[in-house]
Amino acid sequence: MSKTPLTSKSTIQDWLNDAVGGPILRGLLVRGGQTEEDLRPALQLSLRSLVELGQGRFPAELVDTLVKEANGGVIPAEEQEEAHQTSRGQRFLGRTVIVTGAGSGIGRASASRIVREGGRVVAVDVASGRLNDLAAACPDGSLVPVTADITSSEGIEAIMAAAGERIDGLANVAGIMDGMTPLHETEDELWRRVFSVNVDGTFALSRAVLPVMIAQGRGAVVNVASEASLRGNAAGTAYTASKHAVVGITKSAAFLYGPSGVRTNAVAPGPTATGIEGSFSSTFTRDRLAAFMALIPPVADADQVAASITWLLSDDAANVNGITLASDGGWSVQ
Repeated sequence: MSKTPLTSKSTIQDWLNDAVGGPILRGLLVRGGQTEEDLRPALQLSLRSLVELGQGRFPAELVDTLVKEANGGVIPAEEQEEAHQTSRGQRFLGRTVIVTGAGSGIGRASASRIVREGGRVVAVDVASGRLNDLAAACPDGSLVPVTADITSSEGIEAIMAAAGERIDGLANVAGIMDGMTPLHETEDELWRRVFSVNVDGTFALSRAVLPVMIAQGRGAVVNVASEASLRGNAAGTAYTASKHAVVGITKSAAFLYGPSGVRTNAVAPGPTATGIEGSFSSTFTRDRLAAFMALIPPVADADQVAASITWLLSDDAANVNGITLASDGGWSVQ
């Protein structure tokens, strides 16, 4: 019986267990000065997730090379099918959805899913190179890259101009962390920067999009909150406060605009393979949170969180308004 081919969607554990893929992946780790132990927190993630986790040290081209090498120099049919298949039919056919933070992580995975399901995505990020790479991987016209800062009026104007007269969905994904900094060590600049992106940007773009949706009589907004919006021991003070604010925006908008046909929900991810920086800059916080961080579930693939976002954006969630959906591997039940 022939073995199942290794693909970019195979887990890192599957690669390490494979007689051919294991030595290939371990050899790559050695060349990068790492060991198998370094991958232990990510064993259940797909190989493709290393692109996000690697922060530029593990390019997508390398994944393709590894897949080919593990399959005797041939890209398996399963890999080619995964690159072209839709995830759940054509839920976004004929619809335009704005996705911020689309250059990497959860935003990129969400944009890709919407395109695969027939939608037109206005993909927003501050990094033009990452957007261009994403656009190149999508069918012509299905993804409109917009290099813009959501905290500036010029950025909001550029996004709205690219979207055009119809906007069916908005996914406010863009966000930044705070280095796990506690309140007494948080400087004014850090506080303002975190709130500027996580709260002000979400507020400004939603304010611009809502009149279009109200006039249409329909629309869906999904704000990315965080596990830190549900508890106090998941991040630093600025990030925690900003994500609680995102939940407040979500609830208020859901109540105010539900009768106008516009649904607003939030997704609260737990640990996710994404481009956002989650390192500790404070010894105080590291020591205080250590016991709690030891209990968090395994890191999720960005596409798993994107599945929650796209579900809320789609008509599958037509009766869902005002919720904060924990997509956290069960962390929030602890």
